Amino acid sequence: MELRQLRYFVAVAEELNFGRAAERLLIAGPSLSQQIKSLERDLGVRLFDRDRRSVALTPAGAALLPRTRDLLARADDLRNRAARIAGSEPVRLGYVNWLPADLTARASSVARLHIDAWVAPSHAQAARVADGSLDLAVCWIRTDDLEKRGLSARLIGADRLYAVSAGQDTGEVRAQDTVVLLDDDATTWVSWNDYAERLAADTGAPAVRIADGGITGPVFFDQVRRRGRPILNSPKGQTTSLPPDLVARPVVEPKVYWTWSLVWRREELRPAVLSTVDALTEGVGDFGVHAPDAWLPDGDPHKHGDPHKHGDPRKR
Repeated sequence: MELRQLRYFVAVAEELNFGRAAERLLIAGPSLSQQIKSLERDLGVRLFDRDRRSVALTPAGAALLPRTRDLLARADDLRNRAARIAGSEPVRLGYVNWLPADLTARASSVARLHIDAWVAPSHAQAARVADGSLDLAVCWIRTDDLEKRGLSARLIGADRLYAVSAGQDTGEVRAQDTVVLLDDDATTWVSWNDYAERLAADTGAPAVRIADGGITGPVFFDQVRRRGRPILNSPKGQTTSLPPDLVARPVVEPKVYWTWSLVWRREELRPAVLSTVDALTEGVGDFGVHAPDAWLPDGDPHKHGDPHKHGDPRKR
């Protein structure tokens, strides 16, 4: 016997019509009928007398209806109390350089969200979640790392990367005609280097290793001027204003995406953390990463199928 079946029973008892009750509950009529039959089997009594023209409560159904309403009211009160308790608990979240603009508003009803002041690379933030220093992190991560660190992930955002070019041509540029930079500082840029190497291998874009810190900032702009070819920007450069002599150009064939995952420990049981995961990822969509002309690297947990499939915090 499940609470939802009891809610179905109350709806049918109030409507005395399976069709109207199904519409009210937003489920299919045959499914509602099956659930009521299942509830009757579990209880060992018939709740309704029904034929082609009418539905009526049996004496047993009429006797159980007020007790069922009371039980559901107490269940709702328990859920509300749990939500208030969870909403008073702190949840620690780390990030790399991007967060949803409405992050705090989304989480406000379920937890006190504390944004960690230490902005660190993706692999470092994932490691902090795994060791318990953080409850959640927004970062780029691979499926292998989720398995190795015992983490789950949901898609929370994505950046479509563009190329930066000298001159005034703002037209599209094929991925293979861009340059992809790799940084010798593998400690800081390990996630970017892994991503960039996979992109170069898949598209044929030349990968160039640099040692001047030119993945972002003014040194990146100097790289664009010096090399004379469009250079793919990194996620850390997504919102940076360009100098007047440089332009942004859409990358196509394929469109190149970088995903942001919300990660948490698989063994996490605290309602505040799990409710925050739901609140931050509910209804976010796929940001275009599943379009036929989109590119994600092999090993990206969101490359195929449902962007939520790599972590359902309610299934234990």
